[in-house]
Amino acid sequence: MASDCSLISHIDWNAPWLMPWRDKGEALAQSVMQGLPVHDAFNDSTQAAACPVQFVPQSALPEGQAYEHYIFEQGKVPTREGLHDFFNALCWLHFPKAKQQLNRIQAHAIQAQGVGSVRGPVRDAVTVFDENAMLVQVNDDIWQALQCRQWHDALVGHRAVWEEAQLQIFGHAALEKLVNPYKAITVHMWRVPAHVPFKHWDDWLAQDLSPDKLATKPFVSLPVLGIPGWWAENQSVDFYDDTKVFRVPQAAHHEVRAIL
Repeated sequence: MASDCSLISHIDWNAPWLMPWRDKGEALAQSVMQGLPVHDAFNDSTQAAACPVQFVPQSALPEGQAYEHYIFEQGKVPTREGLHDFFNALCWLHFPKAKQQLNRIQAHAIQAQGVGSVRGPVRDAVTVFDENAMLVQVNDDIWQALQCRQWHDALVGHRAVWEEAQLQIFGHAALEKLVNPYKAITVHMWRVPAHVPFKHWDDWLAQDLSPDKLATKPFVSLPVLGIPGWWAENQSVDFYDDTKVFRVPQAAHHEVRAIL
């Protein structure tokens, strides 16, 4: 099956959110645009030497078998053509241990509960993380402000400090959306402690992603294009006044209405 080169070709590897992915991703995108199927491009031994899985066409997934359980049993990731699965495969190359841990948790939950229409809190959290997480290493002041949705404090008042932050979007659905960016794209932040070096994030994350922690859903939401330096429009302070995107806490919303 031929790749959808028109979508892959839209990736802007100079975008700030893609800089950590560019070293491996840009060359793989070129291979796909030249006609190589996504699964074949990622199975290149020079690119996937440390990857614990192989990539296979979507047609390899037996009818009726759960996607996550197939990966767990076979060590193979069914892969469709297009942006979504391209970024999923790229994440497997960057975070092989963390991706394997997420898959392990999903597979064990399926074994215990069956596939079912209701995933439960752990599988729901795994899905949110896998599709939409952003790893962040920021100071306490910024993190506290983000938790409280104090957007101006976090993103304007501490603007200069963001230059010291370490950030990487993990979720492949979020990366797919950002190929055609718009203001309302929101990610779910997962905080990385300050003592963990960037090059060891995969090792740390594979240990940190426990079912118990995931069940608490310790995510903090962030409209991702509000990050200083990531989007030209946020240079204006008014950018953060849009409460349909930068939502205020419910209690604060009620206080504003009472004043009016």
